[in-house]
Amino acid sequence: MPGGGSANPSTHQTVDKKLHYIKMAGNPLFKVAVRALADVSQEALRVNGLKSEAIDIMIPHQANTRIIEAAAKLINFPMEKVFLNIEKFGNTSSATIPIAMEEAEHLGKLKPGDLLLLCSFGTGVTWGGAVIRW
Repeated sequence: MPGGGSANPSTHQTVDKKLHYIKMAGNPLFKVAVRALADVSQEALRVNGLKSEAIDIMIPHQANTRIIEAAAKLINFPMEKVFLNIEKFGNTSSATIPIAMEEAEHLGKLKPGDLLLLCSFGTGVTWGGAVIRW
């Protein structure tokens, strides 16, 4: 948001120029998010000595279906094993993975002993991933 604050104080001119709206570099951020989700997923697998074939279900941050599909494609992970619920709940920020885990469990998609690949990309251009056994 270029307008407001001490660097560019609010004036009639900054308001008229619509400088008080959030601006986002959507296309570059999309590419960063895809690469980050793919990289953190591969790192979580590598650290745990696993190949993607060992994963029963991937539960990514539910921010954008296209980002998830592109990241899964980059690591050759089948979309049939990716749990999505963004169409029901939207992007619930840091709660997307816990909500998706609960829903997947409720729907019977998680069994004791399953390996889950969790990966997230979020605010501040941060990311993280983990492999857990259910």
